Amino acid sequence: MATKETKKEILEREYVIPLRARRMHVPGYKKTPKSIKTIKEFLVRHMKVYDRDLNKIKLDRYLNEYIWSRGIKNPVHKVKVKAIKEGVGEGEIVRVELVELPTKLKFKKERKERIEKQGAEKSSKKKAENPVEEKDEKKEEEEKEKKEAVVEAGEQFEKSKHTQEKHETKLDKRPKHPQRTALQK
Repeated sequence: MATKETKKEILEREYVIPLRARRMHVPGYKKTPKSIKTIKEFLVRHMKVYDRDLNKIKLDRYLNEYIWSRGIKNPVHKVKVKAIKEGVGEGEIVRVELVELPTKLKFKKERKERIEKQGAEKSSKKKAENPVEEKDEKKEEEEKEKKEAVVEAGEQFEKSKHTQEKHETKLDKRPKHPQRTALQK
């Protein structure tokens, strides 16, 4: 018997997607959203997503920013993207990213990666140094949350008590002077 190897097929392609022709016939306030939809439709057709589901196309954050960089009324006319299709069958997802990032987005991406790297280093360093202190911090946070919950419950109780007293006082209002009994029948 031959063993079946399940390979994860990865299909990578680069496309220059023309956006101008498809968005010429939409109003100005819909041009950039139409450009995004055009990119997804183009990739569904060319990457052979058989059920034509646009939700299976995932645009990169920086591609989205690049398209929206000129506003809603004047998006870019064409864009060069790299599409990566992962998996086969119903679980296939196409990830799309820009081939060449503009300098502004390049710096933004580098900054984000640097911050994530520093955060990962700090967390791993903290775990390695003081696992006992981490437990103490968790206990302190739990106690703090409990105190906040008690304070909130007290405030809610006072509010409800106040509204109850407010309604009771309205019902108990009586004239300050007694009514004359001679005129009443």
